[in-house]
Amino acid sequence: MTLRLITSGPIARLLIDRAEKKNSFTQEMWEKLPDLIAEAMADPRVHVLVLQAAAPGAFSAGADIAEFGAHAQDPDWRARNQAAIRRAQHDLARAEKPTIALIEGVCVGGGCGLAIACDLRVAGPAARFGITPARLGLVYSLHDTKLLVDLVGPAQAKRILFTGDLLPAEEAARIGLVDILAQDPAEAEALAAAIAAASPHSVRASKKIVRRILDGQAEDDDDTLGQFAAAFDGEDYREGVAAFLAKRSPTFRSR
Repeated sequence: MTLRLITSGPIARLLIDRAEKKNSFTQEMWEKLPDLIAEAMADPRVHVLVLQAAAPGAFSAGADIAEFGAHAQDPDWRARNQAAIRRAQHDLARAEKPTIALIEGVCVGGGCGLAIACDLRVAGPAARFGITPARLGLVYSLHDTKLLVDLVGPAQAKRILFTGDLLPAEEAARIGLVDILAQDPAEAEALAAAIAAASPHSVRASKKIVRRILDGQAEDDDDTLGQFAAAFDGEDYREGVAAFLAKRSPTFRSR
């Protein structure tokens, strides 16, 4: 099983398990990924989704180049492949609940695309990042290029795309491609636990608002103003205030 979803309490993990091929993605894997994302989003127990390799080593080397090469001259297969990759990246980027990529090794091409589609990226010191269409004569999609530009800005995005070079973890963190440079994977667990302990209602609403900003919205509208006002009548607000006054940790029950 090359992709699988496991859940422990409020944290779900989407595991990439093809270590013998550096966790490169086949067409079947691209097509399966959206279903697993949807399963995690639909599970009321899950507050956070972590995308990671099933075993130490490569996060993902991206698309399976051998498979791609074997079908590259088949326009129908290419169309299905592009559609599957686009849907996987889009569904991950637009997932309702927070997503974290835990990266401990090579993170290249489509694998890097998956990482940048997540809300947050935690990388170990051995992680290496690259987006390499320029080395293959290919063109990166607009959707994924925008995700990259949103993270690192246009100049650094151009450097990454124009050269296809691999960046070490420290350099990736310096330019904003990585959010947390961790010596221990437990730091990713701590981040996931902290998000899972927060108000699910607040976290999901904040994620939607950030996405609106990235998509170009600059001013409040009736919807965002309504969300702000309605929160004061919500169960999570009552619990948060009660916990603060009682000097205890809140137990949020919204889903």
